[in-house]
Amino acid sequence: MANNDVGRFGIWRRWQDMTPELAKGVEDLGYGTIWIGSSPGGDLEIADRLLAATDRIVIATGIVNMWATPAEQAAAAYHRLNAEYGGRFLLGAGIGHPEATQRYRSPYETIVDYLDRLDAEGVPASGRVLAALGPKVLKLAAQRTRGAHPYLTTPEHTRQARSELGTRPLLAPEQKVVLDTDPARARAAGRALVAGIYLGLANYTSNLRRLGWSDNDFTDGGSDALIDALVAHGDPETVAAKLTAHIDAGADHVAVQLLSGGDADPLPGLGTLAEALQLR
Repeated sequence: MANNDVGRFGIWRRWQDMTPELAKGVEDLGYGTIWIGSSPGGDLEIADRLLAATDRIVIATGIVNMWATPAEQAAAAYHRLNAEYGGRFLLGAGIGHPEATQRYRSPYETIVDYLDRLDAEGVPASGRVLAALGPKVLKLAAQRTRGAHPYLTTPEHTRQARSELGTRPLLAPEQKVVLDTDPARARAAGRALVAGIYLGLANYTSNLRRLGWSDNDFTDGGSDALIDALVAHGDPETVAAKLTAHIDAGADHVAVQLLSGGDADPLPGLGTLAEALQLR
């Protein structure tokens, strides 16, 4: 398995906000992969429903949490989904955050053990990717998986990650997007998510520090410069150029997380972005 083509661009969306109808619409727009975010349940029933509704697009997890889902359960879902849907499932797994579990300890050793158990269950390296930010886990992703799926990063991180990974492994960063030409309004939308969740998580702030950002950039909801780096905003053409900056920096694929606000239908925005990216 895992000859699946993830395409140059895909989408990242919380599993709670994904529906079969939306998956089919995303596929029809020309995107290559749907990354199911926010730690979907270990049975991966949501992936089953999205695969059943589509014909071509790859469905990937971004990510299965290693603390919440035993490797054996993830492996069983991997084999079942790929057998039923022609190899269109990609298993993304990661260690999560120390703030999220009291059991968080020896994270690197836990990742290695999880990969060992996936090996024992017959999940090929080519069928899995790692959530990886720092150099040590990026190197592990290159050695033991198909590649890396970094989250909350910048093109500069992508450039550094490519250097750590080497030329062969898949590099598929996530990038947040707001389609709004008013900078203040767009930053407010991005800041609500970035500051509301991610600037309180040590894995992300440590990675941003490695990229040269300081504590001053993390205060008061995040500096404008930091928000601009983490949330691409503007008209579709401007946003497309910012997404392509990851490709230019060494990414093979970019997972677009469109912040459309509330219960708004994301398909119109994804459609205009697909046109700017020339997906069809």
